[in-house]
Amino acid sequence: MKSKMESGGLAVGMIVRLMRNVEVAAIAKSAGFDCLYIDLEHCSFSLETVSQICMTATALGVTPIVRVPGHDTAMISRTLEAGAQGVIIPHLDTADQARLVVDAARFPPTGSRSLLGPNPHTLFRVGPAAETMQAMNDAVLVTGMIESVTAVENADEIAAVPGLDMLLVGTNDLCNSLGIPGQLDHPAVRDAYATVAAACKRHGKHLGVGGLNSRPDVARDMIAMGGRYMSAGSDTGFLMSAATTTAALYRSLP
Repeated sequence: MKSKMESGGLAVGMIVRLMRNVEVAAIAKSAGFDCLYIDLEHCSFSLETVSQICMTATALGVTPIVRVPGHDTAMISRTLEAGAQGVIIPHLDTADQARLVVDAARFPPTGSRSLLGPNPHTLFRVGPAAETMQAMNDAVLVTGMIESVTAVENADEIAAVPGLDMLLVGTNDLCNSLGIPGQLDHPAVRDAYATVAAACKRHGKHLGVGGLNSRPDVARDMIAMGGRYMSAGSDTGFLMSAATTTAALYRSLP
């Protein structure tokens, strides 16, 4: 996923909130998704479940990233040690917050994350510490979510923080913060997108967006602004949509 974005491609993710077994990774692979976005902010997954899904996804060539519940540095570190290849930090409003989460997610010299010996990322092999930390720093994807008016106002300072790889606009919460819930076409939302996109471009960070699974037209606009990651929908949404359509079809049969 990270290399695809770095080469100018578009990475597309499937959010996981419902399925608690490793088969979801195979479904994502067969469906053509680049990554699994496991959402610990809005669901009750255990870290053990997250680890199993992450390791299976990695083995299948699907990048596992995890949205942690908040800014707790221990949770960030444990999630990465469980096998996540990236973390998404919700409600990142300031550069100071960004520096703290980067410090927790990265090893020295760019952070202070504690080095675990055998770990899922190295298939539990132990190598030279300096080389291992460098390789894992290069591979990890650290993402901050822009979900408030304050975050948009601070987008340039946040994007300037070294070690932060991507700003991900959380459209639904951003609309709420703007006082215009659900109004994706409102000029204030488009202005916020443009502000975040400009900050990402200025500081060489990836731009991502979520909450647009029902609005591919808006997603297309974000791609035109430089978007390199899109959350395309969730397992819950996909199941509900297909189930509703199929039930309606059979109800309509004579």
